[in-house]
Amino acid sequence: MNLLDYLPGVPDFPKPGILFRDISPLLANPAAFKEAILQLDVLAKQFDYTHILGIESRGFIFGSALAHHAHKGLALARKPNKLPLASHRENYGLEYGSDGLEIQQSTLPKEAKVLLLDDVLATGGTLIAANTLLHKAGFQVCGAITLLEIRSLKGSHALAQNDIANKSVLLT
Repeated sequence: MNLLDYLPGVPDFPKPGILFRDISPLLANPAAFKEAILQLDVLAKQFDYTHILGIESRGFIFGSALAHHAHKGLALARKPNKLPLASHRENYGLEYGSDGLEIQQSTLPKEAKVLLLDDVLATGGTLIAANTLLHKAGFQVCGAITLLEIRSLKGSHALAQNDIANKSVLLT
């Protein structure tokens, strides 16, 4: 099964020059979604981790399914101002603007070994911010996995420069 068949590109969204990958067809097809989780699990097994950090919002979907499949804990990296309790925060730049991530301070145990998970690796900014956020909060990050990597944006290179081991299921 070619998972790219279930991830059509939408040109110029959310702004001109960006090719957005729509995960809706993949999620709507049970066999494709299952295959995506199985392939993410193969990558995840290459890391020694106790918890997954799903990154808002599409990382929540894949992170929760993988955490359930792999019997691991799940934490969520949220956009700013969406968490009710004390949080750690990290701001970062995107290929089309800027944003921030937060994690509630009480979410993870201090001994957690965290695997970062997002749907797409583009420039690497979001995963680098999640890594920085967790390190500042005192957690160990063991690596990052994504469903899709857009190689032309050199996100893997940016992650390597920040000492973040990463793997992706699909490369475009």
